[in-house]
Amino acid sequence: MVVLSQPLVEKFSHIKTCKHKNTTSDHVYTGIIPVIDLLDPEANNLIIKACQEFGFFKVVNHGVPIETITKLENESINFFNLSQIEKEKVGPANPFGYGNKRIGSKGDVGWVEYLLFTTNPELNHNKSITIPGNSLLFWGLVKEYISAIRNMGCMVLEMIAEGLNIEPKNILSRMLSDEKSDSCFRLNYYPPYPELLQALSGRNLIGFGEHTDPQVISVGRSNNTSGLQISLKDGTWISVPPDPYSFVINVGDSLQAMSNGRFMSVRHRVVADSLKARVSMIYFGGPPLSEKIAPLSCLMEEPNEQILYNEFTWSEYKISAYKTRLGDNRLSLFEKNAQS
Repeated sequence: MVVLSQPLVEKFSHIKTCKHKNTTSDHVYTGIIPVIDLLDPEANNLIIKACQEFGFFKVVNHGVPIETITKLENESINFFNLSQIEKEKVGPANPFGYGNKRIGSKGDVGWVEYLLFTTNPELNHNKSITIPGNSLLFWGLVKEYISAIRNMGCMVLEMIAEGLNIEPKNILSRMLSDEKSDSCFRLNYYPPYPELLQALSGRNLIGFGEHTDPQVISVGRSNNTSGLQISLKDGTWISVPPDPYSFVINVGDSLQAMSNGRFMSVRHRVVADSLKARVSMIYFGGPPLSEKIAPLSCLMEEPNEQILYNEFTWSEYKISAYKTRLGDNRLSLFEKNAQS
């Protein structure tokens, strides 16, 4: 038995905890998560329904090669298994690079290590980041993975446009395919913490606190370790079963605004596993900085439908979002009835 000293307990006291994710007393349930086969003839309609009801869904038959997924995950694990001294040579994240527990600049923390990169080749942030080991191999795998995920994300957005009967077909996907798309890519590592089990008395460390994503959509996956949870409209938390070969799609704040609230940006969080490491890879599909975000006029079917959000550029929203805490309702500042 490992007996923890009080200083060790206090060392992690700033990390939030929740009751064990398998207990109903924490109001966390494993519900029916929408799983959509992208080859299904009804996929467009199923995606629309999932965006409306959950703001979240899984996709299978997505076309991303398993080999591409596996190689990058293995290289990511190799990095996170390096000594802390070696990893910190790639940081601190500002905002890109290696980060450890600190999330953003407003005091949010979690039981997580991460690598954050921009996907815009015109920016120079990534060029100054040298990954220990075979850096050329790592960056080649990242580039290959991002290309495949971006293509899949664009396909999903075009299916959404078709499902909503709006034209042109690329009205949403063009924001991700644009060469100036302000998207980013994040590798998260949630280490196990067996030495803290006794001190936590059955509670779990929060790896990444509850939040919504500000971009258009997010496309993520993880290894076979559970931890991802989404919040339903009534505040109930649902655990998402892990599946290393499917992808999860999150509706982001920008898509909620463009749909005039038809789709809801999903609140989600990650609960760290005490015994097994969790590795996740997320592509955050954002528009160009100058892109104007507003409810799409082609969606306003009813003549008296109220416009819920003021127009803003992605740059304005991004600046505003990063001034807030992780769990804040960022989009509320851009609602029509918000106080200026």
